[in-house]
Amino acid sequence: MYQIENVLRPYAWGSTTAIAGLLGRPESGGPEAELWIGAHPDSPSVATRPDGTTTPLDALIGEDPEHFLGAASVAEFGPRLPFLAKLLAAAKPLSLQVHPSLEQARAGYARENAAGIPAAAANRNYHDDNHKPEMIFALTPFESLCGFRKPEKSRDIFLHLAGCLELPGDGVPQVLKDVIDDLSQPEEATALRLAFERLIAGGEAVREATSRVVDALASGAPLSPYQLELSTVLSLNSEYPGDPGVLISLLLNRLSLKPGEAVYLPAGKVHAYLHGLGVEVMASSDNVLRGGLTPKFIDIPELLNTIAFESVDVPMLQPVTSELGQELYFPPFREFQLQRIELQPDGEPVPLAQSGAAVVIVVAGSVILDSPKGDLRLGHGASAFLPDTDAPVNVHPVSGATENAVAFAVTTSMKA
Repeated sequence: MYQIENVLRPYAWGSTTAIAGLLGRPESGGPEAELWIGAHPDSPSVATRPDGTTTPLDALIGEDPEHFLGAASVAEFGPRLPFLAKLLAAAKPLSLQVHPSLEQARAGYARENAAGIPAAAANRNYHDDNHKPEMIFALTPFESLCGFRKPEKSRDIFLHLAGCLELPGDGVPQVLKDVIDDLSQPEEATALRLAFERLIAGGEAVREATSRVVDALASGAPLSPYQLELSTVLSLNSEYPGDPGVLISLLLNRLSLKPGEAVYLPAGKVHAYLHGLGVEVMASSDNVLRGGLTPKFIDIPELLNTIAFESVDVPMLQPVTSELGQELYFPPFREFQLQRIELQPDGEPVPLAQSGAAVVIVVAGSVILDSPKGDLRLGHGASAFLPDTDAPVNVHPVSGATENAVAFAVTTSMKA
């Protein structure tokens, strides 16, 4: 087992306090958006060897992939850690985004390589050849937009807005009338695609319509019965004035997760995390196509080819709880699963669910990882990489502890 140090990504939308508070360490003084826990080549964790030397985790795995990952993992996913875990702390909204399927990622990566688009180019869509299905486990109240709602429900909200703008001397912006017509189409996929495309590509007409809507709502137009959705419009516009994502948010499910709740997101589902702290797990990829709420490059044709234009119920993920109280989350993806372990000071050890390699991070108290090859103590905020060959591992409370310990572990799926 290897203790690891993880890379903090200071994106501007990150909280200045949440990750530091969770891990019990001083704040950095700047935004702390994501802590990457894994072997992604952009920001690999750094592993400490038994002799005290350090090595990037991707390089360590590359020395003997079958030893570290297991033969089954290498056969299915290649010689790389299949997953990436993160602590994500959003103080401001992230961009609206969608992730490609595996086939789309492979084709897009090859196409952009053949076109000679530099890896760091602003107009690069595909940074690797992998897909990026993901899940988020809420550690605090967590706000997000997650997949399309039924078009008729979105149509009702736009009709409400049109009613707010039908005042003497004013008129309803044509783009809003057109979106209402789009959402009235009998085929769901057609309705959603037409409305989304009109808003994402609407340019100045959408900016003006957004301004009209925001002015009306800020001047006292009724938010009810769409208080949450229209409050979101106001807050998004305060961060990204006139951005098409402000009105696109009304096409999407508005989700409020309670601490301990989790949701998963397959390829093609438009989403945006708005606020909160969570444990995010994904296939090891950085492929993102943006669709609003960002000043960054948006490739509209590629975005439209990637989105699945279908309404979805919010894909909540319920845990499987063992007799010892550990919670296992099995999203329908082969690359990863999440485990939450809570140990009482005098409690029994818990067997770590492990398939191939695993990573562990402790977010409260301290634990001891016990494997046939030795023990590793992890204090509050510490994390470790567990090779496939170290299994089975048991997680013990520390002798003399006075508080519960909580740890999260990620490994390759044992169920999907």
